[in-house]
Amino acid sequence: MNLYSLLKPERINLDLASRKKQEVLRELVGAIRKNEDADLLVSTLLKREDLGSTGIGKGVAIPHGRSLVVDKLELVVGRSKEGVSFDAIDKKPVHLFFLIVAPPQDPGNQYLIILGRVAVVCQELLKRKAYEKPETPEEFIKLVKEIEGKL
Repeated sequence: MNLYSLLKPERINLDLASRKKQEVLRELVGAIRKNEDADLLVSTLLKREDLGSTGIGKGVAIPHGRSLVVDKLELVVGRSKEGVSFDAIDKKPVHLFFLIVAPPQDPGNQYLIILGRVAVVCQELLKRKAYEKPETPEEFIKLVKEIEGKL
């Protein structure tokens, strides 16, 4: 499964307004759910963060979790130019977020496959800070497609 096929322009925010972990999670979740469902998802993600930060270092975080709120795998991308304190393992601000949410029952275990795929694509996005270049969601999707084409 290709990452770019899951990316949708309306789920890519290249100018996150939030500056704190919980606010960023709420802003990202807002792209897929509203109201009580959003509250439940944010709560689930915060519980996952309590186990250990999903800030993997070098300016990237991959918040993820499973929830009954969704019926299929959902992917949201966010970028913060200023960076967000996210308790990353390297203690540096996070600039690029990939939010992955999947239902508890996940045929083919797509959740883990996409989690791994995001990590691989992020390595390439970090080279020469390529993630900073796209100015539109469509440009970001094109960049991810190009990266995946070379893998």
